[in-house]
Amino acid sequence: MTTDARLLLFAFGAVVALIVLIARFKVHPFVALISVSLAMGLAAGMPAAAAVKAFQDGVGNALGFIAIVVGLGTMLGKMMAESGAAARIATTLIDLFGEQRVHWAIMFVAFIVGIPVFFQVGFVLLIPLVFTIARRTGISLVKIGISLVAGLSVVHGMLPPHPAAMLAVTAYNADVGRTILFGLLVGLPTAALAGPVFAAWISPRIVLPANNPMAEQLEGASETPVAETPGFGISLFTVLIPVILMLLASAGDLMLDSGSPAYTTVHFVGQPIVALLLALLFSFWSLGRPRHFTRAQLMKFCNDCLGPTAPILLVIGAGGGFNQVLVQSGVGHAIAAVAIGSHASPLILAWIVAALIRVATGSATVAMTTAAGIVAPIAAAMPGTSAELLVLATGAGALVLSHVNDAGFWMIKEFFNMTVPQTLKTWTVAETIIGVAGLGFTLLLSLAL
Repeated sequence: MTTDARLLLFAFGAVVALIVLIARFKVHPFVALISVSLAMGLAAGMPAAAAVKAFQDGVGNALGFIAIVVGLGTMLGKMMAESGAAARIATTLIDLFGEQRVHWAIMFVAFIVGIPVFFQVGFVLLIPLVFTIARRTGISLVKIGISLVAGLSVVHGMLPPHPAAMLAVTAYNADVGRTILFGLLVGLPTAALAGPVFAAWISPRIVLPANNPMAEQLEGASETPVAETPGFGISLFTVLIPVILMLLASAGDLMLDSGSPAYTTVHFVGQPIVALLLALLFSFWSLGRPRHFTRAQLMKFCNDCLGPTAPILLVIGAGGGFNQVLVQSGVGHAIAAVAIGSHASPLILAWIVAALIRVATGSATVAMTTAAGIVAPIAAAMPGTSAELLVLATGAGALVLSHVNDAGFWMIKEFFNMTVPQTLKTWTVAETIIGVAGLGFTLLLSLAL
């Protein structure tokens, strides 16, 4: 057996072991991920110290950004919940779209909000609305939640200015404007299929526990009369502050001199962490003032909402550690070698390479950046393929089949309080629909062009 084949077999065995330990033997995901990660590293031939170091680095890399984003975003969500701002936005959306179509509204909101922000940022910004709408309408949390994450996931993988998409644009020498235009044409029907359409079908088949700790924190402690809640305009503006600041940073790349003070300023406030911090500080005034919250109350809200995030962050960090062990053990290179040997067309090759790396490592960003680097020279030697469509095909492949080695998998599982099998049936299937439909619509667009 070749080295690459052995690595692929070990990676497959590690994924199966994780699923069995968690779903069958009820081992805590944090413990299972640590155990399987170290075992995978040792089986792949990594020195024991290197396997531990790789896992440790992966945890640090995953939590260095996500922990801060989840913390700030959860505090902002708590402010929206306790002030009644989330309820105000939810009520307005329900009145505008009607209860039976509110999951479509959430998908479009997620698609718009998700364009300039990271998946995790958009998720923690909008999840309070999902909890509030689900409670007020009685509609399944799965039906609304899957619509949310589908919209966020599509723009995360396919549309600039997301970092992985921008790197793929550079690798393929694609035009940013055309990539965004084509991404909208491909992304909207893809998000519709994986979100509202699939969610409406799967939601009756998934029964969630009545008690959801995160929902209890982010829905608000009590009902507030609408007349006493912040207005719809100021509520929406507060939650969109991070989006606006990040859009300004993107616009600054095109309109400002890179050495000017204005450029430096917009890029500073447009950093996701800074943008969320500014939005949270603004919410203390915009949402707290109408309710006459005291400083002691604001402190209590921030403290109370952080407790339920601890197990979420531990599991996400461990998922990042598993991802890093897979990468450093050579699994990604083994998958790339298999894909290149298939001699497929550039669009399909880009999708296959990205999909295989995604399945093995769990990271859409790693899959997209690695696949773009591998496929770009091959595509350059085969003229006639649109560089912009290559970006979309790579992004679609990088989203397929999210499972237990993906930090996003555990975030969805914990926030929605689902079991591992339920998360596989909902989130994993939705991501796979995005990957397959994204490729299909990209191929259709290539025929039209």
